[in-house]
Amino acid sequence: MTEEKKNLYSDFICITNRHLVEGDFYDQIKRVVEKKPRLIILREKDLPEKEYEEMLGKCADICKGQVPLYAHTYINAAKNIGTKGVHLPMEQLRKLTLFDRDGWMKTLKIGASVHSVTEALEAQQLSVSYVTAGHVFATDCKKGLPGRGLTFLQQVCKSVTIPVYALGGIQEDNLRIVMKMGAAGGAMMSGFMRMKS
Repeated sequence: MTEEKKNLYSDFICITNRHLVEGDFYDQIKRVVEKKPRLIILREKDLPEKEYEEMLGKCADICKGQVPLYAHTYINAAKNIGTKGVHLPMEQLRKLTLFDRDGWMKTLKIGASVHSVTEALEAQQLSVSYVTAGHVFATDCKKGLPGRGLTFLQQVCKSVTIPVYALGGIQEDNLRIVMKMGAAGGAMMSGFMRMKS
């Protein structure tokens, strides 16, 4: 792997989806870790919490000391496994009280998914570390829905001071385009989940 490739992947957040993986999911996580993305978000939110926590623990062992691993949705699993952060939908972020944010949660980095400038501003006010903004381009994850486009992304990036990661149809060949709009990088699912060694 070239140095250029290493640098490219460091501008990506990997979002998991085990349903896209051909073969063993944990082997795929190992392949992703080798590429050194900025972080990995374990987005297997369709799993019951107990199963999710088991998966989070196994992924944490793979990622340890190499790539930060964030939980998605399941805050208690993040606490029990000791991940560096958690990524939340806006509805869940809004429900966090000051009590929730005290103590242990003060040590967590929190990210949120936003779909408008208004949501990005709200997430920033709720003290998140970063946001993913999407979906920018048409994607199989949102079949039939047109992307919100580069103007949308640029508006979100200009509205906040926290890092914004473009989400939706982001690949290696359009990463630099979204970064020119002000994004800190891109969040990619399919590219990582279908990546071969």
